[in-house]
Order: sequence, then C-alpha cells, then structure tokens
Amino acid sequence: MKRAPHQLLGLGLALGLAARPAAGADLRDLYFGEALYHAYQGQYFDALQRLDTELAMYRGLDEPGLDTLHYHVNDAEFSVGDFELNYRMHHRAGRAIKAVLEGAVDEAVRNEAAFRLARIHFQKGQLDDALHALERIEGAVPEEIKDDVEFLRANIDMATGRPSEAVKVLEPLRSDQGLAGFVAYNLGIALLQDGRPQEAIEQLDKAGRLEAGDPAGLAIRDKSNLVLGTLLFESANFERARQSLDRVRLEGPFSNQALLRAGSAEASAEQYDRALVPWNILVDREPTDVAVQEAMLALPHAYANLNLHGRAALMYGHALELFSNQIERVDASIVSVREGRFLNALIREETRQDKDWVIRLRSLPDAPETYYLMELMASHDFQTALQNYLDLEDLRSKLNAWKTSLDAFDDIIRLRGQNYEPLLPGVDAQFRELDSRIRLRLEQRKHLAERLKAMLTAPRPDYLATAEERIAGERLALIEKQLGGSDRPESVALRQRAARLHGALTWRLETEYHERLTAAHVHLNELNAHVDALTRQYDAFVRTRQAATHSYVGYDAQIGRLRERIGDALQRVETLMARQGHMIETVAINQLEARRERLVAQQTQARYAVADSYDRATRAQSGAEGH
Repeated sequence: MKRAPHQLLGLGLALGLAARPAAGADLRDLYFGEALYHAYQGQYFDALQRLDTELAMYRGLDEPGLDTLHYHVNDAEFSVGDFELNYRMHHRAGRAIKAVLEGAVDEAVRNEAAFRLARIHFQKGQLDDALHALERIEGAVPEEIKDDVEFLRANIDMATGRPSEAVKVLEPLRSDQGLAGFVAYNLGIALLQDGRPQEAIEQLDKAGRLEAGDPAGLAIRDKSNLVLGTLLFESANFERARQSLDRVRLEGPFSNQALLRAGSAEASAEQYDRALVPWNILVDREPTDVAVQEAMLALPHAYANLNLHGRAALMYGHALELFSNQIERVDASIVSVREGRFLNALIREETRQDKDWVIRLRSLPDAPETYYLMELMASHDFQTALQNYLDLEDLRSKLNAWKTSLDAFDDIIRLRGQNYEPLLPGVDAQFRELDSRIRLRLEQRKHLAERLKAMLTAPRPDYLATAEERIAGERLALIEKQLGGSDRPESVALRQRAARLHGALTWRLETEYHERLTAAHVHLNELNAHVDALTRQYDAFVRTRQAATHSYVGYDAQIGRLRERIGDALQRVETLMARQGHMIETVAINQLEARRERLVAQQTQARYAVADSYDRATRAQSGAEGH
C-alpha cells in the first residue's frame, strides 16, 4: 500500500499537466489550421508533416511578414514542440522549444517556452533540467499558465524529495478551479511525504469531498478517498476508513479496490456481517480482476467466521472452479501471445479509434490475452511501448501508401507524356513562326524609337511625312528630272510650278514638325501597351510550354531516389516493429505468468479451504444432531 500515493501522484501529473491547445478563434493561416485539425484528432504525425512544411516555406520567404503564418509563428513554433512531445519525440520537442527560448522573443513568450521545456524534462524524468528550465522564468508570466508553472514546480519538488517545499507551493494554488482536485490530492501526498500524517489525512479528506463533474475530477476524488481509506485502515481507524471508502463511486475505475478494502476494514474490526455487503457486490464483477479474485477467497472466509461453514464450503468450491477456469484462460492467453494474435488485436483500426479501446479489447474475438492484461495495458510504460508500436504500424502503412503513390505518379507521368509529345512539335513550329514575326516587329519598333530619339537633337522633317506626302514628293522629283534643263517656255513654267509645290510641301513639313513629332511619340507610347500585352502573352506561352514539358520530364531519377528511401525506411520500420513487438509480447507473457502463479497459489488455498470448510460443516452438523 505504500506505493499507492506515488502511483496517484503520476495520475495527478498526467491529468493536470495536459498540453493546452493553441487557440484558433482568429486563425488566419489555413495551413496552420490544417495542422491543428490533425493534432486535435490525435494524428500528430500528419500535423507535424504539414506544420514542418509550412514553417520551412515561411523561413524561405524574402518577406515573411507578408505571409499569413506571420500572425501565428510563435504558436506554430510552440505547436511543433507540443506535437513532437505528443508523438514522444522528446529530443526534437526540446530542441524546438529551446530554439524559441533562446530567440529574440518577448518576455512572456520566453517564459512560456521555459515552462514547456521544463514540462518536457519532467515528463522524461530529467528533474534537474526541469528545475533549471523553471529557474529561467522571470518577469511577466502569461496569466493562463501562471498556476500551471507553480503546479509543475511543486511536482518537481515532490519528485526530488522536497515535500516541504512542495507544500509551500501548493497551498496558494487551492483557489484555482481548474487544478483544484489535483492540487488538493498532491498537497495531501506532499504532507504525507513530509511526515505530517494527520494533516495529510485531513487534506485527503478535503480532496475526497470536492465537487467534481468531469471524469478527471471524479477520478481524482475517488483516488483520494481510496488512498485515505487505506491510510486509515493501516492505522486501525476502521470506522473512518469505511466512511472514506464508501465515498468511492461504485462504477468508477477504483471501485473494485475500494470495495475490497471496505470489506477488509469491516473484517479487521470483526464486523464480518458488514463485510459481506461490499464483498458480495465485488464477487459478481469481472472475474479476471485482481480485487475480484481476492474477494472470492475473502467472502467465504467471512461466512466461515460467521459459522456458516456450509455456505463457505460452497463458495470456496465456486472459487476453486473459477481459479481453475482462469488458469486455463491464462494458459490460452500465453499461447495466443506467442502466436502473435495479441499484437494483431492491438493494431485493429476500430480499437484505436475508440478512446476506451483498452476496455473494448475485452470484447474482441480470439483475443483471450486481453482479459488479464488490463492492468498492464493501463500502465504508462506499457502504453508508451504500445503506442510506439502502433505508431510504427501507422508509419509502415503510410510508407506503403507512399510507395503506391509513386507507382501512381509513374502512371501520371507516362500518360502526360503520351498526351503532350504528339502535340508539342506542331505547337513548337507555330511558335517559332510567330516568334520570328514578333522579333521582327520588336526590332522595327526599336528602330523607330531610336530614330525619334535622334530627331530630338537633329530634326528630320522628311521622316515625319505622310504616305501621300512622300508620294507627292517623289512625283515632283520625277517631274523635275523629266523636265531637265530645257529652256522652252512651257518647261520653265512647269519647273516653276513644281518648285512652288515642292516649297509648299517643305513648308508644311517644317511648320508641322513639332506637332508631328509629338504625335509620333504618342503613337509610339500607345504601341508600347500592345507590345507589353504581346510580351505577357509570349511569356505565358513560354511558361505553359515549359510546364507541359516539366510535368513529365525529369522525374525518373527523383522518383527512383524516393522509392529507394521508402524501401530503406520500410525495412528499418519492419525491423523496429519486430523488436518492439517482441518486447511487448515478452512483457505480456511475464505478466501472464505472474498472474498464473498467483492463481495457482489462490487455487491451492481454495482447495485446502474447501476441505476445511466441509470438515467444519460436518462437525457442526454432527454436533447439532448429537445435541
């Protein structure tokens, strides 16, 4: 019984230090929200996979402040550590949170990181490191974790053998409604460890009377009453022990132990008729439970002390039959474990989707070993080992799925190649023709721009003549050439007329030069818009053409490397699964063999008790007849 307080101390920590989920009421980054979605469902591998990818992309941005993850980056960094911790990746979780702790962050953020790092060290049993992490907390502490920090400090004090310090820390925390049950219980344990049994009993009595509505609070209240009842029983205060044990719920997780000890308290006070009540309730429960098996022997012993030897003999006989059946079941369980059926039962999908899967295992067909492994499977060490095995199984499933996905990618790439390769030659031919025309037009536009620029310093009005004006000028030049230097009056008159027309044309070009130059620049700028649109279309085509090629070219080597990595990872996972499964099976078999030895001892005790009870019943009957 001396180990019970320490066992419950672990329960209090497991319930009281649960990680707080990140708030998502004002979530702005959908990818971070997706990671939280998977985490809330217990899919921490998927959550890590997505959040690691999102953080890696965020760190690679030129302007991360413009990304939506910027609003949640601190929560994201913390969440990585929490997800890794829930996935039992303690080393990586510690590194992730330590990186935040040593970064340039606000004081409140740094203190929260120190608290999370201390919690990781405490859960790993690294108490000195946990205490050192807590010592780094100074200044402003976020209000929502302030009491959690002190609660963790108290548990570290208790684990390091300083219960008096833990008492000083826990006493101010009793007003916290969220931790009320855990603080009340742990304070009682701390007082007990500090050598103050009377104060511990009073504190545990308060913890056992606290109002509670949630399962965790009810469980801690039942445990408080159970521990208190045991302490009072050991101090021979049987009446008060009975009162405390009576407060334990009949349907709670500690009800069997409470019923057994309640009966023991009455029997120790030689109130055997009152001991019959809890023990009669207990013997009708699951026969594989240790407390039920103890009651199978204690109940007929109580009847014997009430001189009901015939009833005692019948009940001892029933216990003997039950122990024989249970020994056979244990033997079948050992065989089942050795044949691998135990692990097959544990990795069933329907059992892992149910939060009460440990209890559901009782109803699984072809899984007799689970009847006697409830206590083992409920232990923290076994749960950790088992969860590692289940995670390895999940990882193997994911690797097989990824391997299948690579085959699907091969098919996609092959189909894309079959679709694009017949089309691309014709598209490329048309593109080359259009490309040459575009280049010609761009060169012409460039030439015009250079000519207009030169005309700003060296005016050339003839360059700005219209088509009609150029034709007219050429016709006048031809007429003047044809007239030559003839002295005939009509030729002279024609030359003078042509000269007047040429002068009028030149006058027009000279006087309208600036307006025409301005209009030419305006038209050139208008042409720029069309050139820009054409350039965008050109670039879009080039990108589309490259995307079409890149969608099926150059993946063979990459997929081959990935397939090789997946194959190596599968081999490693299968090796680890074999080792982890063997360890679990070995622990289970050792537990079953220990239970078998206990059942054999109880069977022997029942066998002798049956004979003794029959003898006593016979003698009592003979004495009654003689009288």
